[in-house]
Amino acid sequence: MIRFKNLSKSFWTKDGYKVVARNISLDIPSGLSVGLLGRNGAGKSTLMEMVGGTIDPDEGSIEFTGTVSWPVGFAGSFHVDMSGAQNTRFIARVYGVDTDSLVAFVEDFAELGPHFHSPVRTYSAGMRSRLAFGVSIGIPFDTYLVDEVTSVGDVAFRIKSQAVFEERMKTSGAIVVSHATPQLRKLCDVGMVLEDGHLTYFENIEDAIKQHHHNMGQSDDE
Repeated sequence: MIRFKNLSKSFWTKDGYKVVARNISLDIPSGLSVGLLGRNGAGKSTLMEMVGGTIDPDEGSIEFTGTVSWPVGFAGSFHVDMSGAQNTRFIARVYGVDTDSLVAFVEDFAELGPHFHSPVRTYSAGMRSRLAFGVSIGIPFDTYLVDEVTSVGDVAFRIKSQAVFEERMKTSGAIVVSHATPQLRKLCDVGMVLEDGHLTYFENIEDAIKQHHHNMGQSDDE
């Protein structure tokens, strides 16, 4: 379970004062795949980063049972002077998983070839994303945080990413951010809508999509 307790977050942007969370108190049950919807700029990614622990709330707290991933595909924590393999081994030790198994999985999955053993600073953005997704999905978490990550790479890589993620979802929960409603319908059981700092939980993903479309002034078939 993930529990938001009086969660508040806001900050200044070039467009003015932005409120992401207004005193949110809400429980997300364990073992469910939850679609998180909201208009562009609503703060979905910021909310996910607060759950993942990479951003602190202004007030309140987030509590959870079981293990929660960092946002899947987040590449900002890699040590750029270490190779992909070295970064993978370091992360495996931090999370207490078998280093050789994780390295073998990521090397095969990320398709970096000899670059897997080169410094991360030599990687393109796409290569870092493939490495990050491989490390993220290679560690078994109780809940995965997924922010449009299956859009990484070419068509073949996206298909492979989708298949691996769906396999993980057989035994884990997730919070999934995506603008593709067919993907949310396929992956998610329930939904949440973030609008003007308020987070509303729906027991059915279709109800969440309907509310999001209403907020956006769209029809249900868009």
